[in-house]
Amino acid sequence: MKTRDAAHVEESAEVEVLIAEAAKLDGISRQIRASLGRLEGGSRLVKNAAKPVYSNTQGLQVMNDNIDKILDAIDKMLGPSEDKGREERIIRADPDRVGLPDYLASLKRIDRALCQMSSTNLRINQQAIGDFNELLAEGNNQLQALFRSTLAENVQPVEPLHYITKDLPFPVLPLERASKLGTIDSFLSSTAARDASYSSRESPSVRIYAEMRGAYLSGSLHNLSAASISTSKRKASDEIYRQGTSGIGTYASGIEGIFSAEFNNISAIFSREDWGLAFEATCRKALAEFAKTLRELNMHIKSNLPTDCFLAYEIVEIVTNVGYRIDQLSGQLKLPFADALKPIRETAKSSLAELIQDVRRRVSSMQSLPLDGSAIPFTSEVVTRMQTMTLYPQTLASIMASLGDGNWQSAASAANSTSSTSLPSLKSVDVGADSSQLLAHYIMDTIDTLLSSLDAKTRVLLKSRSLSGVFIANNVAVIDRMIRSSDLSNVLSSSSTASPKIESWRKKGTSAYLESWREPCSALMDVQYIKRGARPPSGSNGIIDSADVIKQLGSKDKESIKEKFKNFNTSFDELSAKHKGMQMEREVRSSLAREVQAMIEPLYARFWDRYHEIDKGKGKYVKYDKGSLSAQLAALG
Repeated sequence: MKTRDAAHVEESAEVEVLIAEAAKLDGISRQIRASLGRLEGGSRLVKNAAKPVYSNTQGLQVMNDNIDKILDAIDKMLGPSEDKGREERIIRADPDRVGLPDYLASLKRIDRALCQMSSTNLRINQQAIGDFNELLAEGNNQLQALFRSTLAENVQPVEPLHYITKDLPFPVLPLERASKLGTIDSFLSSTAARDASYSSRESPSVRIYAEMRGAYLSGSLHNLSAASISTSKRKASDEIYRQGTSGIGTYASGIEGIFSAEFNNISAIFSREDWGLAFEATCRKALAEFAKTLRELNMHIKSNLPTDCFLAYEIVEIVTNVGYRIDQLSGQLKLPFADALKPIRETAKSSLAELIQDVRRRVSSMQSLPLDGSAIPFTSEVVTRMQTMTLYPQTLASIMASLGDGNWQSAASAANSTSSTSLPSLKSVDVGADSSQLLAHYIMDTIDTLLSSLDAKTRVLLKSRSLSGVFIANNVAVIDRMIRSSDLSNVLSSSSTASPKIESWRKKGTSAYLESWREPCSALMDVQYIKRGARPPSGSNGIIDSADVIKQLGSKDKESIKEKFKNFNTSFDELSAKHKGMQMEREVRSSLAREVQAMIEPLYARFWDRYHEIDKGKGKYVKYDKGSLSAQLAALG
């Protein structure tokens, strides 16, 4: 029992201790809650106090970063100003002394510094900007002077004939020098350099190059220009120009060679976008001299058009081909070449009508014609002109195509034809069937004009139709022979009307000549009287007894037959003598003799077979038997 009580007391004591501890813990908890409340209130106060400080701190950090950047920019802006002395020492010195790479590097640094300082627009940099602009301008001037002096080492004119006659390429600038010039140009042609020193679309280097090398080109070609004029005029006034005797071909070859070499120089020095501008500017002076030469030659050609129009054709062909090849090489100078060539091309075009008019004028002004019926020298001259034309197929194809078929008959048509200001490309002209036909038509129009004019002139100056016929036949023979012995035969073969036209004129001459032989033919015409029931034999197998025929004639008929033989003999002998006395081309004489024989011999043979016994072989009336007459006729050829 006591044990239970003792345990109860002990447990009670423990409970009281626990209650006391719980009361302590409860007090501590209340204290802790009170502390937390105070701490939370304090933290709110701290937070509210720290928030503006934090915002101000961020602003200060941004401002600090901006200040650092401004300081860096100021350092960079002040840097070039501080380097001005070093750059000035380099720029004031000679580029060759400093070295071109270092000199250009200094100019590029100045250019960059100017860009940086100009972008800030700060007043502190204005003086430095002005100083740097002066340095840049002086540097550009120094580079231009260096470009000029470097180029001056290769501007002495050369002798073109040395390179043309030996088929050598014209000289170009040494590679090292061209490279140096190209390096200088690469800076001078920059935007900064142009703004600083030159306000044209040409860079200073292009301007200097064109000035110095242009003088070199014109100086080198000057002698060829003078030679072209002198050689073109060195001939008799009535002599037809012979292909290749003018120096214009050599002049054009010199232009092509030296221009091609110059384009190679330009492409080695300048950037591609400046090639055309530099090439055109460099060649301008030489082309102006070339155009002046062509104008002077054109004046000479116009004053001697019938003989020197062929020089115009040659110039058109040569210059067009040279202009085409240079344009293919460089893509430039097509228009300047066309402008230089235009006056001569117009003269060449008008010459076609003028040559035909010249034929009419020359024949119309003739005061006499050969009394022996011989061909006149003018016929050979006209055909020689046509032969010479075949040497210029490309030029004439282009000109005739621009005129149109047949429009060369009058000067007005030629003058009104469309004229192009651009250089015609002969590569595009089809020198084929159509072109050959145009030339064939022109040649036949010229020949037809000549023969028509001569035929009209014979009616005034030659009273004898037979002489007129021989004259026409002789001129036709000369024309035909000269055609067959030259390239005219190939040209005229393309025309279906050429041969028939020539043949018609040959027949016209023959017909006129044979008119006089109608008189002896008329003497061989007789009237046959046939008795009833009788008929004279005819045909090749018929045998005629002349004595029997004569017996059947009355005295009056016999006298008529005798008179016919006498008239025939007189007329035949007279015409034979005239025939032999006329000047005939070999083929004309043989041709006319055959025509006379074909006309006379059958008639005389028939007449002789019937009536040769009229004088019983005494030869008083019947002068020729069939064999002797045939021999006489054969002798006419």
